[in-house]
Amino acid sequence: MRYHILTLFPEMVSQGLHESIIGRAVDRGVISLEAVNIRDYADNEYGKVDDYPYGGGAGMVMQAEPIYRAYRAVSDRLEKPPRVLHMTPQGKVFTQQMAQEFAKEEDLIFLCGHYEGIDERVLEEIVTDNVSIGDYVLTGGELPAMVMVDAISRMVPGVLSNRESAMFDSFQDGLLEYPQYSRPRQWRGREVPEILLSGHHANVEKWRREQSLLRTKERRPDLL
Repeated sequence: MRYHILTLFPEMVSQGLHESIIGRAVDRGVISLEAVNIRDYADNEYGKVDDYPYGGGAGMVMQAEPIYRAYRAVSDRLEKPPRVLHMTPQGKVFTQQMAQEFAKEEDLIFLCGHYEGIDERVLEEIVTDNVSIGDYVLTGGELPAMVMVDAISRMVPGVLSNRESAMFDSFQDGLLEYPQYSRPRQWRGREVPEILLSGHHANVEKWRREQSLLRTKERRPDLL
């Protein structure tokens, strides 16, 4: 999997994704991460990529041409046209199932907007998927892109050391994950459920399934 993130803040993306599991996957070459600075494709010496919106209104709008040039600088190197994910609160809300779908791609381009948005014409020209991480507004698309890269990468073979870690995550089967426990057996008067100490794997799996159903009913009944 190769990620290409079009952004005004490449260091924010690079630093945030070069830690922990994702960082180790990059170091091992399982995934690759390229942060492309849109300002490098401005047509002026100041790196200015925004201008006033037609029709008036507050704020500035990111211009189409620098974004298009940044996109072509990436896409022209690839064997086939890539999916381009535009980070926007107007998009379809990101889910675990979408993470699985995107993980099947060889290349993904993330377009991170700022200011009051992006010139609609370049969105119409290059974007294949408008995606949101929730019904709220952030200052830019970098954080959503980083969230999605993390979630998608977990589905890429070789990223996780234990494949089962992804198989039993919350939402993987439409339910929330069951409660987890570790040593010590007793902590501040709270005991580990006896069933988990029994060594009876079939009963443990049955208990975990029941707990997943109960937790989903209690916390996210909309998933049932």
